[in-house]
Amino acid sequence: MAETAPRRSRITPEREAELYGAVLDLLRETGYDALTMDAIAARTKSSKATLYRQWGSKPELVAKALRFNKPVSFAEIDTGTLRGDFHKMVELGDDCEMEKDSALMRGLVHVVHDNPDLHKAMRDLMIEPEITGLNVLLRRAVDRGEVAADNPALEYVIHMLVGAFIARHMVEEKPMDKAFLGSYIDAVVLPALGV
Repeated sequence: MAETAPRRSRITPEREAELYGAVLDLLRETGYDALTMDAIAARTKSSKATLYRQWGSKPELVAKALRFNKPVSFAEIDTGTLRGDFHKMVELGDDCEMEKDSALMRGLVHVVHDNPDLHKAMRDLMIEPEITGLNVLLRRAVDRGEVAADNPALEYVIHMLVGAFIARHMVEEKPMDKAFLGSYIDAVVLPALGV
């Protein structure tokens, strides 16, 4: 008699969205260090065993929750112009979510330095896919002749965008919003790229 592999339970997309939302809410309420799998299990009425079976670890669950909140990849946006692509990216955002995400990311920036597992999970599941998608978007702009292939700013676009999210609150004590990000792109990112 053939032995069957243990069956991994499947979570519906609705349940997955609910779980990720709860993780992000708890993360905002408690911070990463105080966030526990027990608290997530209690909030989501799940078992810890289910959480570990589906996500493996707290860092992976947090990174996937953050990634889930950003379902559209930069690579999927193609309006025919770099300016159009960047503004479409901004348009897809929501001011309230942008503000919450910005605050959350500022808090996680400090934690990542002392937590290699979280750093790896965020790098693998969030940062690398964003960089890959952004590089596709930028490569199309180069191929269309909008940006010179040897423009030194190409390798710093991700830094410029991340900097906008972090610095807005620190410098002006104002939340990140679509209006600011759109004008930042027009005043800083596109001129640096020669657009």
